[in-house]
Amino acid sequence: MYVVTGGAGFIGSNLVAGLEESAAGDIVVCDRLGSDDKWRNIAKRDLVDIIPPEHLESYIKSNATRVDALLHMGAISATTELNADLIIEQNFRLSCSLWNICKTEKIPFIYASSAATYGAGENGFLDNASRLELSKLRPLNAYGWSKHLFDRWVARKTENWISEEYESQWVGLKFFNVYGPNEYHKNNMISVALKNFKEIKAGGPAVLFKSHNPLYSDGGQMRDFIWVGDCIKVILWLLKNPQISGLFNLGTGRAQSFDELVNAVYLAMGKTPQIQYVETPMEIREKYQYFTQADIGKLRAHGYKSEFKTVEEGVREYVQSFLRSDDPYK
Repeated sequence: MYVVTGGAGFIGSNLVAGLEESAAGDIVVCDRLGSDDKWRNIAKRDLVDIIPPEHLESYIKSNATRVDALLHMGAISATTELNADLIIEQNFRLSCSLWNICKTEKIPFIYASSAATYGAGENGFLDNASRLELSKLRPLNAYGWSKHLFDRWVARKTENWISEEYESQWVGLKFFNVYGPNEYHKNNMISVALKNFKEIKAGGPAVLFKSHNPLYSDGGQMRDFIWVGDCIKVILWLLKNPQISGLFNLGTGRAQSFDELVNAVYLAMGKTPQIQYVETPMEIREKYQYFTQADIGKLRAHGYKSEFKTVEEGVREYVQSFLRSDDPYK
């Protein structure tokens, strides 16, 4: 049985679908569905149970012998969330508690970290999990800091371990800019690919931020955009390789520009590109990331061989298989 926290969210629901498609076993989702259409993210899935977060710890303890892995994707993921106390309670303390339960019960534990832990990227994007290297990173918002805080907590716990001490797999995944189906409930936190698709479909130009850095042209800002399906392939691969533990970047290892992204959306829609560049809001201008690119050498060194979709490939699948479909849900 696999327990997926945040299982009705974006990455979580795609992971639930991937587990089902791979016939991994029974699946339990832990999440809050609310009163919008978030439930549609898991409407096609064959689930054993859906439990609220406040019941999670007791559920795992009482079913410990049945749980094959805890896949902890749930978090407050809005980079604009200002309530740091709430973020720490949800993103840090709960993660610590789940880690301890999994260690005691010998349950494999895979959790979502974030590329937001790298801040502006001034110290690079190398997934070195040593306490010294992690101490050099400077996240730019409370969300990124909460993820970084847990990465450092794990580093402290595992620093002097011998290989047998945890006795089960543990993996942290630093997700870069993920896009794909089932992100529709995320409001202003949707991917730029979906945002631009909506703008183009409504008849207007695609809107991107101007550059306020002389090293980058308008639309030339770069991100490591990763198709959500590629993220799920990595997680499923890790589950099949329980001897692998550690903190890993989860990106393509290839930065592409926002212009490339929006041009890929236009191409997939069969339309001529029209891009409008607007001023970057002052409240985020000073903390704006102009470049991210995952160093995936560590993941490759551990044996992951599959290729990652380019922006052109991933956006084409997103638009043509989901966004232009009568049923856009995975």
